[in-house]
Amino acid sequence: MSDLYRSAISARIAKLPQLPTTLEDEHDGEREDEIGQLPSGMGPPPLRLPNPAYAPISAKSFFTQSLSLSVPSRHLDFRAYYTPPTVPVDGTDAGTVIVFHHGAGYGALSFACVAKEIHDLEHELGVFAFDARRHGKTALMHNSDGFSDEDLSIDVLVADFFDLLQTAFPNPTTAPTFLLIGHSMGGSVVVRTCPLLQEKKYAIAGVVVLDVVEGSAIDALPHMHALLNTRPEGFDSVEEAIEWHVSTRLIHNPSSARISIPSVIVPSDSPLLNPSASKQQPRSKYPYTWRTPLRSTAPYWSSWFTSLSRLFLAARTARLLVLAGAERLDTPLMVGQMQGKFQVEVVRDVGHVLHEDDPPALAQIFVNFWRRNERLRVGVKGVNVKRVGDV
Repeated sequence: MSDLYRSAISARIAKLPQLPTTLEDEHDGEREDEIGQLPSGMGPPPLRLPNPAYAPISAKSFFTQSLSLSVPSRHLDFRAYYTPPTVPVDGTDAGTVIVFHHGAGYGALSFACVAKEIHDLEHELGVFAFDARRHGKTALMHNSDGFSDEDLSIDVLVADFFDLLQTAFPNPTTAPTFLLIGHSMGGSVVVRTCPLLQEKKYAIAGVVVLDVVEGSAIDALPHMHALLNTRPEGFDSVEEAIEWHVSTRLIHNPSSARISIPSVIVPSDSPLLNPSASKQQPRSKYPYTWRTPLRSTAPYWSSWFTSLSRLFLAARTARLLVLAGAERLDTPLMVGQMQGKFQVEVVRDVGHVLHEDDPPALAQIFVNFWRRNERLRVGVKGVNVKRVGDV
C-alpha cells in the first residue's frame, strides 16, 4: 500500500463511526413502548435540555412485527424486527425475505428506513433484521448463569446467525428464500453463513456485502483505537446522542438516526451492560453510554475480515458488493470483477452507513438485484441461464 493510499485510508477512517416457530406480533400492552415511541426520561436527569429536533422516532411504522426469539443453543434472547413477504394465498410460494446483519456497534434498526423502502417498492419481499449479541436489545437468557455474551469472534457470530434463522424458520422446505445482506462486520457473517444454510437446503437468492473490502479493512485496523478515542464516553440524553451522530456526519440522514441510535446507547445502569453479577464494571459518569463496548472487541477485529474476499467469491449464489464512494478493491476482488464473478454498485454522497444515509437508493439497488436474479432463478423456457456465482 502506498503512503498516499494509507493516508487516504486514514482520513476516511477518521470520518467513520467509531422467529420462534411461530413469529409473534409484539404490538401488545406490555411491549408497546419497545417498538413504539421510545422514552427519553430514563436514567438520571440530563445535564442540558434535549433538543426536540432530535427526539427518537418510533420503529412501529417501519416493521410490522417486533420479536423476541429465544435460541437456547446460543443462550440468547434475540430482538428481531420482521415484515413478512406478501405471498400467494394458496401457499405455492413462500416468497423471499431479505435478512439483514448489522455491523459492529450498530443494530437492527439501522435498517429500518431501507426496510420500509424495500417493502414499499416490492411487497413480495419481506425484511428481517435482528440485534447481534451484545448489541441492541439482544440479551442473555434468564437461565444462562455462567454464560457470557462477550465473545464476538467470527465463528461465534456465524453460529448465532445460523441458529437464529433455523429457529425463526425451522423448516427449509416451507421457509422463504433468503437474500442475505450484511454491513461491514455483518458482511463477513452472512458470507460465511450462506454455505451452512445451503447445506441445510435453505434457498439463497444471493449475498450482499455493504461497504467493506478485506484489504482496506485489514489496513484500517491499526487506526481503530484512535478512531474510538474520538467518540464521547457517553451522553446526557438520547437526543444528544442522535444529534452527535448527525452533526459529525457519521449518519447523514437525521430521520434514520432518530430511529437507529436509541438502541445503540443505554442508560448507564442498564443490566445489558453488566449481565454477570460477578463482573462489576465501572459506571459511566454520563446518564447514557454505549450499548456495545467496541474497544473490548479488538481481539476479534482481524477474524471479522480475514479471508472475506475469498469466501465472498466462493459463495455459490449471486453476489453483490455495494460501496460508499470510490472504495478501492483488493486484488482478489479486482480479479473477480474482471471475471464477472460479482456485481458492484457504488453509491455517491454517503458515508459508511450508506443504507441509513440514502435508504431509497439502497432499496432500489437491493430490489433490482433480487428481481434480476429471481428472474434467472425461475428461468425462461427454452433458455439456459445461470445467476452470477452459479457453477
